[in-house]
Amino acid sequence: MRNRHLTRTAAGLALVAALATAGCSAQAVGTTSEQSTPASAAALAKPTSQEIAGLFTTWNDALATGSAEQVADLYAPDAVLLPTLSNEVRSDRAGIVNYFEHFLLNKPSGTIEREIINVLDENTAVNAGVYVFTLHKDGQESKARARFTFLYERIDGKWLITDHHSSLMPES
Repeated sequence: MRNRHLTRTAAGLALVAALATAGCSAQAVGTTSEQSTPASAAALAKPTSQEIAGLFTTWNDALATGSAEQVADLYAPDAVLLPTLSNEVRSDRAGIVNYFEHFLLNKPSGTIEREIINVLDENTAVNAGVYVFTLHKDGQESKARARFTFLYERIDGKWLITDHHSSLMPES
């Protein structure tokens, strides 16, 4: 599963980079030749850009709960997190929970400035762009502007984050 995951991740990230360089904001990439019955069409339908954008809202709402476990529930069991405010790569649930236990102490709330959504197929999509976190620590509010990439995969009918990269903007 990891090799398939890494291949899909590399392909998705290469596509995001190519589209970003070209200045595109494409919604769908690729086609499917599968024929399906009306009953199975919904299960195989490509998600819309709006559906994928909504996954960020779900994630941001999970941050607002203050529960690292609830946030981690949005990640696949073998997900990789390259977090915004840590140098440590997180590649299992325990590591992801640990990161969010610390990150959530800052009461983060994210706002997307720019996003590029690419639906790769019925079960895979990428959302990449720039977001800003409002953080609260010791009674002080601060902002952290960062680049992000979320790779989502529909697993057992549920959209999960399989790869999440977030890094502060160089000028920050």
